[in-house]
Amino acid sequence: MKQDDLFGSGPNAPGSGWHGTGGGTVAFSLLEKIRGETAADRAMAFLELLHIPEGKKAGTPLRLAEFQRKFVRGALADGVMVACLSIGRGNAKTALSAGLALGALVGVWDDQPKREILFAARNRDQAKTAFGFLVGFIEGLPEEDRAQFTIRRGSKLEVEFEGNGGGLARVIAADGKSVLGGAPTLALMDERAAWERDKGDNLENAILSGLGKRDGRALIISTSAPDDANTFSRWLDEPPPGTYVQEHRPAFGLPADDLASLLEANPGATEGIGATSDWLVAQARRAIARGGSALSSFRNLNRNERISSEDRSVLVTVDEWLSAEVSPDQLPERAGPCVLGVDLGGSRSMSAAAFYWPDTGRLEALGTFPAIPSLADRGAADGVSDRYVQMNDRGELSVMGEATVPPGPWLAEIVRHLDGAEVACIVGDRFRHAEFSEAMQAAGLARVPFVWRGFGWKDGSEDIERFRRALFDGEIVVAPSMLLRSAFSDAITLVDPAGNHKLAKARSLGRIDAAAATVLAVAQGARMKAAPARKVRMAWL
Repeated sequence: MKQDDLFGSGPNAPGSGWHGTGGGTVAFSLLEKIRGETAADRAMAFLELLHIPEGKKAGTPLRLAEFQRKFVRGALADGVMVACLSIGRGNAKTALSAGLALGALVGVWDDQPKREILFAARNRDQAKTAFGFLVGFIEGLPEEDRAQFTIRRGSKLEVEFEGNGGGLARVIAADGKSVLGGAPTLALMDERAAWERDKGDNLENAILSGLGKRDGRALIISTSAPDDANTFSRWLDEPPPGTYVQEHRPAFGLPADDLASLLEANPGATEGIGATSDWLVAQARRAIARGGSALSSFRNLNRNERISSEDRSVLVTVDEWLSAEVSPDQLPERAGPCVLGVDLGGSRSMSAAAFYWPDTGRLEALGTFPAIPSLADRGAADGVSDRYVQMNDRGELSVMGEATVPPGPWLAEIVRHLDGAEVACIVGDRFRHAEFSEAMQAAGLARVPFVWRGFGWKDGSEDIERFRRALFDGEIVVAPSMLLRSAFSDAITLVDPAGNHKLAKARSLGRIDAAAATVLAVAQGARMKAAPARKVRMAWL
């Protein structure tokens, strides 16, 4: 094996390692040991001839776990151009992909000449991880096979193979222009969820367009993205024809230390790959104890959940919100006055209402979209797949009007949801004063007190603080609601130099209307509970 570096190449290069004789006429011995009719069978047979390059089992033969075999079969099946693998951190997804890259480089299942393999990542340093596994696998090969590789670790990270028609594996940065004109036979996109949106999409598009020239394949691997709008999430949720998807993601809302769901996200734990079950449970409990970003990061990276690990400006974290959820049969009754928080949507946007009973802490929420476009089309445009359709099926999201939601009829329908419960007041945005007045008049609610609140720094900061305090003190009780979970996952706060907060969207296509209505309702309920009871000293008869 030859190594090139920054100072030159060949046998006299400083720091060079093994040196071969070129190897162009030397047969690659491992190919003679591989049996199998399909590409997947040959790939799996080749992988199990390799040796683990690093870790506690370094030097031992590689043995594929069942979830890895499943991915290889799916990725190399006929008609598949793109294979996506989403799994918890530490389950050897990068090592598996690097092993497949080596198989593609030496022509295990594709012997077309001058094969080209790309290692793509957000930046060069990240791509070096997969490249390092490739080099590690090569270093574990028999000496006569090693001699056919030339490794370059200078300004370019490349591995050139001189046998069986030849091939080149190289690392590229997240710049689509760097691969224009290329014709890769295999592309490995590592940690796709972490790529910058614009540069990452440009790189991905350039790679995919090049793959078509030689019937190439792409392996897109990553832990879960923080949200549904991420391009990697779109690959998983809306796979185009010719795409194989394998996602190890547990159901949302489970405790972080739930063992069954931890193993669902980390199938390697039961097969000796990565962390053990005991370690995962222990780390989950440490994350729970620390809370905040530690818990969010654990859920995203180790439980493979779609949760942002950035919590410096979130309204509330997912675990803080989940602490308020109970099963429907455990909800307190609708007792006492109800505060109705309303976020009146504009043209083509969602209108949302939150119902809060301060005496019992019960919270309910409803949202409404106009009929055009359909919920399915709107979900696709907002990057949330079929989430709106699911909300509609659960009775949390309705449709009213055509291009806009009519304020008057909608508000009347919202009040009918209360089924006769007493409305203490309605809380809404003061900048929509005229629309609210007309809507309340049309809904027959002109005599109901209306509390005007702003969404700026002054009113917004107070309302957010009261809402958070009520949530942390256990004064909010709500049934599991996809509408509210979705809204709070997109809700962040902007902070001014004085430390005041106001509500904002985490992404431009996010829908936080239900979260805004909830903050208004709960904050007003907290003010009502804190107000001293007035004693009537005199009454007119």
